[in-house]
Amino acid sequence: MIRKIFLSILFFLLIIVTQAQNFSAVVFAGASNYQGDLQDKKYTFQQAHPAFGFGGLYEITNNLSAKTNITFAKVSADDKFSSEADIRARNLNFTSLITDIHLGLEYNFLSLYQHRLTPYIFAGIGVFHFNPYTYDSGQKVYLQPLGTEGEGFYDGRKKYALTQVNIPFGGGFKYAINDNVRIGIEVGLRKLFTDYLDDVSTTYVDKALLLANYGPEAVKLAFRGNELNPALPYPPNGTIRGDPKSKDWYYFTLLTVSFRIQGSSEKNNPGGKSQVRCPTRIL
Repeated sequence: MIRKIFLSILFFLLIIVTQAQNFSAVVFAGASNYQGDLQDKKYTFQQAHPAFGFGGLYEITNNLSAKTNITFAKVSADDKFSSEADIRARNLNFTSLITDIHLGLEYNFLSLYQHRLTPYIFAGIGVFHFNPYTYDSGQKVYLQPLGTEGEGFYDGRKKYALTQVNIPFGGGFKYAINDNVRIGIEVGLRKLFTDYLDDVSTTYVDKALLLANYGPEAVKLAFRGNELNPALPYPPNGTIRGDPKSKDWYYFTLLTVSFRIQGSSEKNNPGGKSQVRCPTRIL
């Protein structure tokens, strides 16, 4: 429902802004990664994946714009890459495709009508869809239905929603080729309110309870240390599996290109005639 509402708002907004001369279409591509219980580094490309998308900017002033983007990405991580022996012994891994939509404001510190290069920042509100999965004997298995930590039956733990709200923010640098075409590099982070992007958050549930409620597949994928050599036993009930105090994150590093739809902005081009001017200063 959240995603349907947000998509409706996004579609309505795009209809409005495409009628305005101050609207620019944006395309971008780069890399995505995540930080969480299976990847604790603040920023790394060790397990990065491609990300791409498109969006739009509506110039409110020469420095301030309304921004909307949709990004398609993949995140993944594997315990085998951890530097900690107890994490490697857990032997979990996950992958998830992500669809990320956000609305927000973007602020250029310098006007790109007078300068070629400017740093910028942005922030807003967003929604994202994810669905973590792994492979068992070569077969893709989605993890949320399995309730690997007892979600749905144990100690008040509820099934986590696969579409949730996030807070997007970040920044970068833009370079004006002319009034109508800009290129840039952007780092965008997503603050999440879930710790289950990777399907790992709290503690192990008693093996017999998990088996009785969700079957052998849930037990098998809740702990995979028994697949190692030597095989390790399933941990006792209550043993730490993840850190619920630290929510998951994901982030993008992107190259962006924006194109003004209807030529140069009227407030910078009296009469509204389409021109291709170049800024006069680098900074």
